[in-house]
Amino acid sequence: MTDLVLALDFGGTKIAAALVDPAGSVLRSSRVPTPTSDPWDAVVSVISSVVQAEAVSGVGIASAGPVDTVRGTVSPINVPSWQAFPLRSSVASLFPGVPVELAGDGVCMALGEHWRGAGQGSTFMVGLVVSTGVGGGLVLDGRPFGGRTGNAGHIGHIVVEPDGDPCTCGGRGCVETVAGGPRMVAWARRTGWQAPDDADAAVLAAAALAGDEIPLEAFERAGQAVGLAIAGAAAVCDLELAVIGGGVAQAGDLLFDPVRRALKAHAGLSYLDGLEVRAAELGGDAGLVGAAALVR
Repeated sequence: MTDLVLALDFGGTKIAAALVDPAGSVLRSSRVPTPTSDPWDAVVSVISSVVQAEAVSGVGIASAGPVDTVRGTVSPINVPSWQAFPLRSSVASLFPGVPVELAGDGVCMALGEHWRGAGQGSTFMVGLVVSTGVGGGLVLDGRPFGGRTGNAGHIGHIVVEPDGDPCTCGGRGCVETVAGGPRMVAWARRTGWQAPDDADAAVLAAAALAGDEIPLEAFERAGQAVGLAIAGAAAVCDLELAVIGGGVAQAGDLLFDPVRRALKAHAGLSYLDGLEVRAAELGGDAGLVGAAALVR
């Protein structure tokens, strides 16, 4: 098959690559942890493990941001050795004459869910990844929308608590400071939750499901923050759908119920009456499928 696309998903914790066919199916994939130092050799290695004898018709790259899609560079917050790294041209040098497209990982998650996942059939949607941090991306009028530099839709940095905790972005009180998994655990500990030293969002969710009051409140706060952000984004962009994935979202109704309550309270404009929230369907493949869709 010659009409295959190589998809690359670069993040602060993992680097993934896959061959994706014209229907959006992942045929072969590989993942490695992101090295703490310069990760370029790991990028080459994971690509080599996926692309063997096949020819590829294009390469799509999803990357943690900030990204600069004009210059083709990436400056992932969690990869300090890569600041304004020329990822697009570096990958293009491995595939002469093949088109290479770059977008933020939030945009690619949204595009992947729009093409093959929970966003199918929608035209105006936001995709969110609620995990260690909170990322997001927009699909507007059926197409990915990255804005001026490729970073539009970064819903995790909408401010929901003006006097809240400092954020890694340099601001204060962003959605990420309330709904990011480690931030939820830290808040619960400060509020009196007794938990093992290695407790994470999954442990917090288990405690909430068991009826522990403080973990339940942590998920209520997180869901309210995510819901407020969706309400704001929907009002600005006239959205019909929000698709939520990521590790924290695996807690299901613990997160989704307060999200929907927040939307009921704050998304009051008449044109938002049909605004819907759905759980993502593609899991860790969403960014890869969306990266392939950049080329399609």
